[in-house]
Amino acid sequence: MDNSSEKQKQLVREKYGNIAQQDRQTNAASCCGSGCCSEQAIPIMNDYYQHIAGYQPEADLGLGCGLPTQFAKIRKGDTVIDLGSGAGNDCFIARHETGETGRAIGIDFTPAMIEKARENAQKLGFQNVTFILGDIENIPVADEIADVVLSNCVLNLVPNKTRVFQEIFRILKPGGHFSISDVVLEGELPAGLQASAEMYVGCIAGAIQKNDYLQIIEKAGFTHIAVLKQKRIQLPDDILQQYLPADALKSYHASSDTGIYSITVYAEKTNP
Repeated sequence: MDNSSEKQKQLVREKYGNIAQQDRQTNAASCCGSGCCSEQAIPIMNDYYQHIAGYQPEADLGLGCGLPTQFAKIRKGDTVIDLGSGAGNDCFIARHETGETGRAIGIDFTPAMIEKARENAQKLGFQNVTFILGDIENIPVADEIADVVLSNCVLNLVPNKTRVFQEIFRILKPGGHFSISDVVLEGELPAGLQASAEMYVGCIAGAIQKNDYLQIIEKAGFTHIAVLKQKRIQLPDDILQQYLPADALKSYHASSDTGIYSITVYAEKTNP
């Protein structure tokens, strides 16, 4: 691994170690929990989970950018793996869907998040949820173990996205599938916004073009690839104004083909 990739991983690990100690309101008012928050009392990235069965408020740190479990087609008895599981939010919802005969496994490379998720599982008395410390570029589970793979606003933070999707393909059973919410770009962002992303928004700094993202999935061997949900992420003006002059800000808001988007992607590992 090159030094820049390892440095990026270490920065993410440190940032999310700190985020694990923040409350949900602080994280939701920022971008992926970053320290640069908007004064507007609105969630910038995340969707609301409260209506979803199995939701556990104490495990929701407000770090997601979609609802991947909503499209995951989880069945009773499934083994579900959540990549970048944080405090356990999506794992606990998956556990509700898969029932006592199935299991949910969370993978995260931030020790503080793993500790928080395990504490939550213990408090809730869940026996069929496991949280493992590990890097999702080298997922620490056996081949063809998962029926479903989830991830929520995590892969954009990973330097080698090609490797991650190859790993997802490896751990899925033939006939299995994934549902992933992530951040992508369309068009070329203004230079000032690109700079601000590099400075304070890890989940946007690591985002790539939507078409490139989908091509990586296809090249990994997946079929029936579909973007099931897409929404534009509106960064508040009190953040944008720090990095864009008035004319550039006006142009950015007016552009219909350039922006930052949350997408939820579904794809299958077809039976050979």
